[in-house]
Order: sequence, then structure tokens, then C-alpha cells
Amino acid sequence: MTRIASHRGGTLEFGDSTPQGFAATARMDLEEVEFDVHPTADGGIVVHHDATLDGTTDRTGEIAKLTLAEVQSAVINYGAGGHPLTLDDLCALYAGSRVNFRCEIKPGLGGRPYEDFVPKVIATLADKGMLERTSFSSFLVRSVNELAAATDRPRLWLVSPAVLRQLGPDVVIEVAQAHGIPEIGVHIDTADDALMERVTGAGLTFGCWAAHSPAQIEKALRLGVSVFTTDRPSLAISIRNQYRREITA
Repeated sequence: MTRIASHRGGTLEFGDSTPQGFAATARMDLEEVEFDVHPTADGGIVVHHDATLDGTTDRTGEIAKLTLAEVQSAVINYGAGGHPLTLDDLCALYAGSRVNFRCEIKPGLGGRPYEDFVPKVIATLADKGMLERTSFSSFLVRSVNELAAATDRPRLWLVSPAVLRQLGPDVVIEVAQAHGIPEIGVHIDTADDALMERVTGAGLTFGCWAAHSPAQIEKALRLGVSVFTTDRPSLAISIRNQYRREITA
């Protein structure tokens, strides 16, 4: 059965990358929690989607140029608020959960990968006993290559609609194969049976992201993709349970 990943801890239910969302996801009947990481100026690793604090907190500034204390002093502008979590915090929160990690390696503000960041993320996960429960993703092939050099954990290339349109499915597959990337993920609205058949026929695993509406979630389940991310994990669980009942009836 297709796996569900709670995107940023369930953004549409709990806010973007909030402590409350991550805590709630840890108790849910799904398989993965998706999150993004950025480095701080003093070597911390923060769980946050954007490269800056500007859009989602009461503070401003580029995370990579702020200290960990400065980042953690920010209050998130959603739900019950709270402060940005560190990767250490997230590991502690999920140590006793059956939900596994899907960690996206984010680039910096200019779209360039952070230097020497991937090994630090992997070392932290290993130290906290979570590396063997982590899959990795990135929109940047360079970051996926860095992951391949540093760990044998599953990794996937997130292919944006623009890249899929510009390159075309055949070139996307060629790039993935040339770089030894075993899995690609596409936006749910660009996924269909034909694309999935081409990808899986080439020996790659096929997943989707941004399945937030009932129609998008149902589409992911009907296609039978390996995994999909969603901002509405509770809804996705409910729809998948109903789907299971229907196919076993």
C-alpha cells in the first residue's frame, strides 16, 4: 500500500514545521514525516522549510547567517506558535514513534547547496539513532550526489513541474540513471499512468508530492505510487483507510 508522508508535519492542519504538527504526526497511523533542514552560522541544524525566517515567524533573517539561539528565539506564526525545532529535537521526538523520517536537504537563499552540510546532517542522525530510519530527498541533483557519497540510505530526486516540462520524461529518467538515483518524485498534478509506467519500466521507484486535496490523494492511491507527501495527513489517512476497505471488500 502507498505510504503517506506528513509534509512539514502537516502544514494545512498544524502550520508550517511547527512543534505541534511534528508531535501530532509522531502519533499518527502513517509511515513518514517529511521535513527540511538548514544550518545555522554556529553549526546548528534547524528544521525549517525556508532559508529565511521571514515568511513563517515573527523574526527575519537568513538562517545560515544567524546563531542557533537567534533562530530558536523566533516564534512561528501558526497555530499554537512555538519555536523552530533543531534536528536533535526532532530525533528525540520520534525516538519512540513508529513514524520514520523523510529529510529534504535544502539549498541556501541563492539556491546553492550549503558546503559540507550533508555529512553534518547524516552524522547527527547517526548519533541520535535515526539514520537507519531516514530517507533523503532534494530538488538538486548535486545534493542527491552528495547523499550518495555519504550514505547508503534511500534517496530521491524531487522533479519540479518546470524541470519535467523542460527536460521531458525520457531525459529525467536518463539523468536519474546517470547519477545512480533510484527514485524520483513528481508533483501529483504532473503524475499519470503513462509517466509512472515509463519511470518504473526504467527500473526507478516513482513517488509524488503535494497531494493535499481529496482528489489528489485519491489519485496517488489509484496510481499506486510508492509514497506521497501531503499537508493534510489526517485526511490522507482517512481516505487511505476507505480505499483499503473498498479494495478488500
